[in-house]
Amino acid sequence: MSQVIRQPSPLRPGDRVQLVAASSALLGEDALARLEAGIAVLEGWGLEVERTPLHGRQWGYLAGQDQERRGDLEAAARRGAELLACVRGGWGAARLLEAPLALPARWLLGFSDVTSLLWAQLAQGQGGAIHGPLLTTLAAEPAWSQERLRCLLFGEPLGDLQGEGWCGGSAAGPLLAANLTVATHLLGTPYLPDLRGAILVLEDVGEAPYRIERMLTHWRLGGGLQQLAGIGLGQFTDCDENPAEADRFSLEQVLRERTSDLGIPVVSNLPMGHVAGNAALPLGAWAELDGSSGQLRISSAKQAPPLPR
Repeated sequence: MSQVIRQPSPLRPGDRVQLVAASSALLGEDALARLEAGIAVLEGWGLEVERTPLHGRQWGYLAGQDQERRGDLEAAARRGAELLACVRGGWGAARLLEAPLALPARWLLGFSDVTSLLWAQLAQGQGGAIHGPLLTTLAAEPAWSQERLRCLLFGEPLGDLQGEGWCGGSAAGPLLAANLTVATHLLGTPYLPDLRGAILVLEDVGEAPYRIERMLTHWRLGGGLQQLAGIGLGQFTDCDENPAEADRFSLEQVLRERTSDLGIPVVSNLPMGHVAGNAALPLGAWAELDGSSGQLRISSAKQAPPLPR
């Protein structure tokens, strides 16, 4: 990916938001309360949220049959919504890619299982994919994270993110961000964006160190990690077994060993992932990664002009 992707035009007060339930079912009063709290945040920014009846829609563990969940995305294209906001993760979004799915050139917000849709949109050459809070997690985000998302959507500058430098040097390139497990299952499909020269930021949840190592080895065997300009590591929540035995590797040992010999900057402990403080990241935007200072910056100087409305 040698060029940045043109992003949609910044949002304005009065723009419409379409809810998307592409993954697991939204069940229970607590989930509904978290959804309403997230909607309230968007409405507080002056956006008009269409309250699609998604709560309780269910097919097994999914938020409806595939055609119903695909319909959420298609409805946004028909109605001209400027933002598609995913309500939760879990599993199921990748199933929607089995049939042709032309994702609209709109802002698309989510993370975790939504990685499938974010990367598919980018692989189609469409900007607007944001790796960031789901509607059921947005209200629990700290003020700085909510404000970062608002700035991204409304075209205002983004602050730098601070992590921990592991491998020195600096690199610049188009930004990719993903859940490691979901992105690994896109390898070898048409929905994998161009990795060449990209800054890739990864996160995950609930994966043992050996499974993290297995996935990163898969990437190495396919040459994926070797194509990157830099690697950022977000939060790997509940992924460390705290080994007490000598025959176990810790999460940090795995991450360091699988990335340190690539000859590129590596920054860990970035504030993104399955934690409160999940910094919004615009996929396809130009990013700069400093492996010495541990900073990740979105460079406004090299962004392509936004798409016209």
